[in-house]
Amino acid sequence: MNRIFYRIFPLIVLAIAVAAVAIYFLLSRLFGDPLEDIARKQAAGPIFLLEQYIDQAPPDEWLVRLNKVREVSGLSLELVPLDTALPALDDARRGALERGNIVLDIGGKSLLRRVDLAGERYVGSEDEVLHVRNLPIDVGLELKMEALRYLVVALCVLVPIALWSRSHWLELLSLSQVADRFGEGRLSVRARTKKASGLYPLSLRMNQMAERIESLLGAHRDLLHSVSHEVRTPIARIEFSLELLRDAAGPDEREARIRLMEDDLRELNGLVNELLQLTRLDQPQAARAQRFSLAETLHDSAARLEHAFAGKRFAQELPEDLGDMAGDRRLVARAIGNLLANGAKYAHREVRLSASSSAPASSAPGGDGDWIEVIVEDDGPGIPADARERIFEPFYRLDRSRDRATGGFGLGLAIARKAVQLHGGTITVADSPLGGAKFILRLPRGMASGARLPETASRN
Repeated sequence: MNRIFYRIFPLIVLAIAVAAVAIYFLLSRLFGDPLEDIARKQAAGPIFLLEQYIDQAPPDEWLVRLNKVREVSGLSLELVPLDTALPALDDARRGALERGNIVLDIGGKSLLRRVDLAGERYVGSEDEVLHVRNLPIDVGLELKMEALRYLVVALCVLVPIALWSRSHWLELLSLSQVADRFGEGRLSVRARTKKASGLYPLSLRMNQMAERIESLLGAHRDLLHSVSHEVRTPIARIEFSLELLRDAAGPDEREARIRLMEDDLRELNGLVNELLQLTRLDQPQAARAQRFSLAETLHDSAARLEHAFAGKRFAQELPEDLGDMAGDRRLVARAIGNLLANGAKYAHREVRLSASSSAPASSAPGGDGDWIEVIVEDDGPGIPADARERIFEPFYRLDRSRDRATGGFGLGLAIARKAVQLHGGTITVADSPLGGAKFILRLPRGMASGARLPETASRN
């Protein structure tokens, strides 16, 4: 059922009716009663005879011509006293009659007019009124024609609206069906509407929402699968160590088993903490960004990882005029720290940290028009081009050699990207002139429009 049309149809008809009444009263107020103009046009013949034939007669022939018109026209022409005609009229029409004007009676199909104002036709003619009846006045016909005109206008308006509303109703039904199928769990379904459609922006937003939900659910599903594997591994080692602990031959072996179990517990605790951090970043809440010194944050992040660069050369190329930026300092420091830790793990001899200000890229979301670019590069084995997006997925490792002993839990880069995205920035990977990987982190100096920060993070 085309509910849109059925709801708008009475409104259109009512609007046209109200417009017709408003037009009538407006014209009446400004230019006089339109119905009287119609009646005067319809009675134009008798009025012409009165003004051009009877009134033009000499005084001694005026009554003769009046009788001739009565005989040949079929009109009823009577002379009535002025005092008798005036009481039946309202004030405006009474004044018009006293001035010698023609006064029409539309309902009675008649007109009134004084014979003359000075008694020139015959003795006492100034006190008599000519009453002409049976005039060819039919206002009802004119009203029907006017109603027909409004009906044609209404149809010309309603037919396109009916076609338009039907098209939109079908598209709304299509969107409703897509929403129903999506709610049933068919996450790959998408709305399809033409770009020229008025509902195209809505379908586009629905598709973006669906893609986001599908992506989040897919990421959570993969995360749960990976978590189940990653958590079971240290738990299995702890269970195995407990079994060996029961069969330990002496205190030294028992102490060694306990140390191994403690290491596994620390690993499990670290994994849980990383997962909690990743989960918080996946569920952002609005928070107020604060301004902080970017150069100071970069120096602090590097200082905390000084032990990780033991035996390697760490170079910093940080200009003094980096200035301040708005955002969550802890999250920015975490992202940079994760990139530095990643470089320290896989570099052979050298890791380099640099930063600069740059103009905004045309494809990047806008901040306040100024961008900060932070680069972390190393001389390690590098990252293949086909894996440069996947390394930001939770628990992803390039190969078996990068196990937890060298590659951590596989969550550092995922946390770094989410922290940067919350600020409206990006992280990309390229080849470094040093021979290894080059991580390019771009952040708007001011918070990007629509960017959000976790409320818990902003308090720290």
